[in-house]
Amino acid sequence: MPTRNVFSSPEMYSLDRKVVIVTGASEGIGAEIANLLRARGCKLVLAARDEAKLRAVGGEDACIVAGDLTREDVRTRVIEAALARFGRIDVLINNAGRGLYGAVSKAPIEEARALFELNFFAPLHLGQLAAPALRTSRGVIVNVGSIAGHITLPWMPIYSATKFALASLSSSQRSEMRRDGVRVISVFPGYVDTGFQSHAAGDPPPPHIVKGRRFAVSAKKCAEAIVAGIERGRRNVVTPRVGWVLIWANRLFPGLVESNMETA
Repeated sequence: MPTRNVFSSPEMYSLDRKVVIVTGASEGIGAEIANLLRARGCKLVLAARDEAKLRAVGGEDACIVAGDLTREDVRTRVIEAALARFGRIDVLINNAGRGLYGAVSKAPIEEARALFELNFFAPLHLGQLAAPALRTSRGVIVNVGSIAGHITLPWMPIYSATKFALASLSSSQRSEMRRDGVRVISVFPGYVDTGFQSHAAGDPPPPHIVKGRRFAVSAKKCAEAIVAGIERGRRNVVTPRVGWVLIWANRLFPGLVESNMETA
């Protein structure tokens, strides 16, 4: 008998009492996601480097794992803590990430490696570690990428490369795990009003270079789009939605978009 496609149902995915891991949860988009999930009755596992900020976001009931997610032992600790505390994992939200400004020809190789470790290898490894539990719960993986995973940003080329890699990883995970009832969501935010730019390494370009900032959304709006994407069974989440215009323009007229990005 053929296996029923669990994602063909129009029913909403209820987050009530689901065990959800959120990385990069100490501030910005991750903190806003945690706030929304707590209001929906989720059991939270929050990971980032700043323990005090995580406790302020998560409150008394959250499972807090403070540490550097570029380290394999910290990633292992996140999954082990979730299972030890709650006995299951329903949703893994790979939100942690950072940027790197500068020309691709001049990017320090160690900084490029460190960026891939956080933006790509951390989601890859956490997905691998959580896979058995997610298959059991028929859960969800959410990989928070960037519009830069569709269109290379000349002022952040290494960052763009990490997000292209993450988008490809999401597609591979989706193909592999759908047979086990695990859903994978790719998130492509544009400009979000957070501390991302100030936290990025390298020297930022002049403010007039990055025209897209005028379309920035708040961290709360971005988090709302991500949580809605989980509940509604989305495959891709683009926020703000005007980002779809840029994505399709790049698919149809890549040379035009590329030349305009170079002179932005």
